[in-house]
Amino acid sequence: MRIGELAARTGVPTRLLRYYEEQGLLTPDRAANGYRDYSEELVDRVGQIRGLLDAALPTKIIKQVLPCLANPCTIRVATAPAELIATLERERDQMDERISCLTRNRDAISDYLAAARRAPEPQPDPPAQPDPPAPVAEV
Repeated sequence: MRIGELAARTGVPTRLLRYYEEQGLLTPDRAANGYRDYSEELVDRVGQIRGLLDAALPTKIIKQVLPCLANPCTIRVATAPAELIATLERERDQMDERISCLTRNRDAISDYLAAARRAPEPQPDPPAQPDPPAPVAEV
């Protein structure tokens, strides 16, 4: 399939698919005329890439992880080198920290919203009374 069809099927813009190719995340075949030919498996591969990017993994780590992923639901653990495992553990720990921070922020916003909903409606200020007229001095 051509890049436009892959983009349509995955919802990923063609420019981003070319970036994935530049990063070594996608490797399309080449047709006799030199055009890129994206195989059917790359539809799932793009989904895996998107999922890993959504998990905040950088592309250099995704490039190392992709060979361990046989399909979207299977991980071949035997192919993961020790260095990759250590890198993924660090990434996971950083994700845990971000999740904790996001959870604290979400909870703080929830508390604020709950307090705002309990607070009485502010009453408008009463209209200002005009100043009494100044006494007129008699001459």
